[in-house]
Amino acid sequence: MEQHEKEETKESLKAYKDRLDTALKNKFLRTAMDNFAVAYRTSRKNAFAGMDVEGIIAEVAEVKAQAIQNNEALLTEFTQKAETNGIHVHLADTAEDANRIIGEIAQKTGSKHIVKSKSMTAEEIHLNPWLENLGLGVTETDLGEWIVQLRHEGPSHMVMPAIHLSRFDVADLFTDVTGTAQDAEIERLVKVARRQLRKKYMDADMGITGANYAVAQTGTIGIATNEGNARLCTTLPKVHVALIGIDKLLPTIAEALSINRVLSKNATGQAITSYVTWITGPSECKPATGGKREMHIVFLDNGRKKIAADPVFAQVLQCVRCGACANVCPVYRMVGGHQLGHVYIGAIGLITTYFFHGREHARNLVQNCTNCGACKAVCAGGIELPKLIKEVHARIQDEEGHPLKSLLLGKVLKNRKLFHTLLRTAKLAQKPLTHKKEGGDTPYLRHLPMIFSKEHNFRVLPAIAEIPFRERFERLNQIFENQAIKNPSYKIALFAGCVQDFVYPEQLEAAMKSFTRANVSVSFPMGQSCCGLPAQMMGEKDAARDVALQNLAAFENEQVDYIVTLCASCGSHLKNSLPDLVQKYAPKKAAQFAKKIIPFSQFMNTVVGVDPIKGKGRKTAFHSPCHLCRGLGVKQAPKDLINKSGNRYVATLEEETCCGFGGSFSANFPAVSHEILTQKLADVEKSGADLLVTECPGCVMQLRGGALKQGRDIRVIHLSELFDT
Repeated sequence: MEQHEKEETKESLKAYKDRLDTALKNKFLRTAMDNFAVAYRTSRKNAFAGMDVEGIIAEVAEVKAQAIQNNEALLTEFTQKAETNGIHVHLADTAEDANRIIGEIAQKTGSKHIVKSKSMTAEEIHLNPWLENLGLGVTETDLGEWIVQLRHEGPSHMVMPAIHLSRFDVADLFTDVTGTAQDAEIERLVKVARRQLRKKYMDADMGITGANYAVAQTGTIGIATNEGNARLCTTLPKVHVALIGIDKLLPTIAEALSINRVLSKNATGQAITSYVTWITGPSECKPATGGKREMHIVFLDNGRKKIAADPVFAQVLQCVRCGACANVCPVYRMVGGHQLGHVYIGAIGLITTYFFHGREHARNLVQNCTNCGACKAVCAGGIELPKLIKEVHARIQDEEGHPLKSLLLGKVLKNRKLFHTLLRTAKLAQKPLTHKKEGGDTPYLRHLPMIFSKEHNFRVLPAIAEIPFRERFERLNQIFENQAIKNPSYKIALFAGCVQDFVYPEQLEAAMKSFTRANVSVSFPMGQSCCGLPAQMMGEKDAARDVALQNLAAFENEQVDYIVTLCASCGSHLKNSLPDLVQKYAPKKAAQFAKKIIPFSQFMNTVVGVDPIKGKGRKTAFHSPCHLCRGLGVKQAPKDLINKSGNRYVATLEEETCCGFGGSFSANFPAVSHEILTQKLADVEKSGADLLVTECPGCVMQLRGGALKQGRDIRVIHLSELFDT
């Protein structure tokens, strides 16, 4: 990459962070996002009550995957049926082709006034500016879309485009539009919109809509909406144009109904949308403006065929455009869709922006992800969203050149001895900056080195331990084995991960005591290193692969029942990502290795079994690490251990919400990380708990450091320390 291009990239990142900071200061936006995120969980749960959610999503994923594979045949079949039904079918290879085709239809039919019903595909190709440049009047008729059109904004959510605005914002806007002071009461504002839009419908020559489904068997399109305006757009004007991505093609109405069954439940928690409209030809209603009735369908490719042919990214086209990935995203919750997307928002937007609008719009977005996996957990199309976000990041860096900091990280992690030597050197260099907090054993950095900006100082950071765990293990193991272990009930190998090995060795020591009490024999392969997740998160996929191969070699000769890890992030990466990384090099070894990976809580509670002990019954909250509850599917075991330890587990509203650490995320976007952290700690305080337990050292670092910095009376410990606390 040329120097000026690097400078432009750096400037765009700064500009992007400035926009994030502005969004974080918007109190209404934050409140609206919080209220919706909390309400959405309940409404979605209620909507799916009594249903096999995983089974339904698997069915939708299979329907979409099969349709993508047969896309060409479905397009041919649909075209034949639709043309028989009197519909004109067009195929647009690019966004410009689609804009040109629709513009020509307007000119040939003498259309001057156009009404539109919400279509994210039209947003994707920037249709409105194109038509306006032709001298045509274009009016959005969905209430939210009309509001953001009047404000000259894009939608901030795929199904709730104006969620970022208050009724007072809308009242001020409508006052400007009508020239009359408007009340901020919602029903009155809706009536104002109806009065303003009614004449637009009657004067319109052309109606443009999107579609949720295109059924090949009958040449039918299906539109799911919550407002009746889509039907008005398709029946009142003399010309109806439907702009549809080729990924919406399905074989029969049965597949469309399968998707429709999940769409509204996943999008807004509704059982079904207010309107589901099926159209199999031009409307028979008399046009409001007179003239010959026409219907056109413009199928848009715009890179979709290329995506379909990509073995990694083909699953992106399984998206049903429900927007649920944004609904649960902790970053979207903080800053809204205008900052967490280009046109398409949320996790799917972080991926599709790269394909539809280019890497210059995607390069910053794909880094703004905590890798929490909440999006994948609710995706109606079963898409591996976090994995694909990381893949896009890696591809962009391969195409543009890797930043120096990620290159250095990759090179260091690939060389275990160099990595550990640097950590030991840093231990000596940090001494003038360290001190101990009152009542604690962990040394902390008194202040951050000057290389960090002030915005990183939102938490207290621990210092590197005086003696890493790997240098303590042999002595500890001899002591413990001499005490108890004769005929071990289980043999395990311990995967430490770099943070617990070099920063929090006391967490591993506490685990060793638990293993001894359970008569478990422990080995610790000295060739193990970082799990490789930091390299993958930084877009250094090759480095992550090399680290994975090193760890496989380190554990290759271990004859053990399980490989236990106390880091949920390490566990999820080793079990779920490592096999993919080394698929071409050591698939069998990787599969055997991954099969043995188990988190500490699951091993102790489910495999070994822990007898309850009496205690003081302290109110203890649990922060469920993202990679534990979603990556590994472990939810109940840690709570059982809390109660068995003599403490009393108390539930918190945000238990499974990300703490904002996300490895490199908190370093790249500290302001957002800070806000997510503050929200998490405030939620714990509301529960009345004075002890907060988690099962990931990164989460401990984030939560404990934040609690200390903010002066909150919350003690944060790792689950392994619970039985000795």
